[in-house]
Amino acid sequence: MTRKPWDLAFTAEPAEVAGLRRIMRLHLGIWGLHGVVDEAQLCVSELVSNVITHVGPGTPATLAVSMNGVRLRIAIHDPDPRALPTLLAANTDSESGRGMALVDAVADRWGVELGPDRKVTWCELATGLASPDGHVECPGVRRAETLLEMRAATNPPGLPGASRLARATAEESVIMVITDLLHWLHAHGCDAEDALDCAQTRYDAELGGAGEGLCHRSSA
Repeated sequence: MTRKPWDLAFTAEPAEVAGLRRIMRLHLGIWGLHGVVDEAQLCVSELVSNVITHVGPGTPATLAVSMNGVRLRIAIHDPDPRALPTLLAANTDSESGRGMALVDAVADRWGVELGPDRKVTWCELATGLASPDGHVECPGVRRAETLLEMRAATNPPGLPGASRLARATAEESVIMVITDLLHWLHAHGCDAEDALDCAQTRYDAELGGAGEGLCHRSSA
């Protein structure tokens, strides 16, 4: 999977934060990085709030998201190189000052890049990816790949590859595996529709981070 960098210009206002969080969730879903959505949304909220508080409401800013190796990089650009974010040891009763402490708690690392007329505050999150263009390892993906490898041994080709044709062939193999499993359920007196509904429910729950046997990101 190719994860191309993207950016979005916005005005630093409290009302914009919810929209930026939704956009972040959408893009990370497309990228297959469901396991870091909550952390990424928190970082976006706190980095944007930092601009609103210390630079000022109405500041023109840009959200930039990219991959740095296997880490997810989130950056907020603003035009004031003087108002630097500070990591405060804010206590639990503080109403402000905890933003960068929260970012520091969930991110692998964060920092600030200064230019003559701009500032970039960034953070990076571990994703659990084995490679920048790979997918997050989890038991479900590994089991599916084992099934595809077994099918490919008798009906080559069928394994995922880098080309569009190879991916289309792999997708067809996945569909055939699902079809074969439905035939097995029917042959053994099971309700295939119920099985599909249960599978969809479990899949949705795992994407949302609920239930057992989920795809968890690595802490490394």
